[in-house]
Amino acid sequence: MTTAFVFPGQGSQSLGMGRDLAENFTIAKHIFEEINDALSQDLTAIMWGEDGDALNLTENTQPALMSVSVAVTRVLEEQGGFSIADKGAYVAGHSLGEYSALTAANAFTVSDAVRLLKLRGQAMQRAVPVGEGAMAAILGLSFDDVMNIADEATSPDSICQLANDNSDGQVVVSGHKQAIEKACTLASDKGAKRALLLPVSAPFHCSLMQPAAIEMKEALSNANIQSPSLPVIANVTANTETNPDTIRNLLVDQITGRVRWRESVEWMGNNDITNMLELGAGKVLCGLARRINKDISTANAETPEQIEKLLETLS
Repeated sequence: MTTAFVFPGQGSQSLGMGRDLAENFTIAKHIFEEINDALSQDLTAIMWGEDGDALNLTENTQPALMSVSVAVTRVLEEQGGFSIADKGAYVAGHSLGEYSALTAANAFTVSDAVRLLKLRGQAMQRAVPVGEGAMAAILGLSFDDVMNIADEATSPDSICQLANDNSDGQVVVSGHKQAIEKACTLASDKGAKRALLLPVSAPFHCSLMQPAAIEMKEALSNANIQSPSLPVIANVTANTETNPDTIRNLLVDQITGRVRWRESVEWMGNNDITNMLELGAGKVLCGLARRINKDISTANAETPEQIEKLLETLS
């Protein structure tokens, strides 16, 4: 059995996530404290509070999700007496989850990664004025169908681009609000099961994010990146990478580039991965994997009970 460890992206967050880890494991408590210190912000007060709008702010969501993923990873390693490099062949993460994957594989320190994600969230929000951009999920049409719809919805002053290729029949488009709304209408006319605007504050993973890419290029140029202990399957190439300088460039490209998750899971299936373990909040990536390749077994770990169950399969 060959394993890939994967890490969720935006949309998997929920109030209270990670609190039971901090209450049960000292190593998790220390990770959350380190993240609060690195940000000079009580992020855990937001995560474990009652204000969902605050958690859903992109600049909070991104470091919060990473903190849970890394806490789960370190608890799993401590309780199992191994590193994920001992038990896995690759890591991958969906969008911001790529930072979680790289941190889990020791390419970033926790403090560096969380500061980068805070900036990433802020830069992405600054890139496009609120109300000008949008994203929509198109369900039930092929990748090529949605590509054609995006081309048809695009005009000289209003773009629609493919942002996330999540699985067969689930593609997300991003761009100017007018073009995205047109794409939804076109998709419905062409037989989509659903075409719905997403509750996001900015049009991620499209060329409108270029200002954010410029900010992140500067930030990443000064970041200390080590070779990860496991190769990372990069979002924008759907292929593996270990070179720190290449990883640095890919993380910049990721801001405007498409998340090629379907292709990443297909790559895993074509390269002997038989087991995918999702570490962090929720189980979105497990669900997508089952739609892409039913031969890959999946499991997720977020809670102490789920970590204990996962350890039984890894022992």
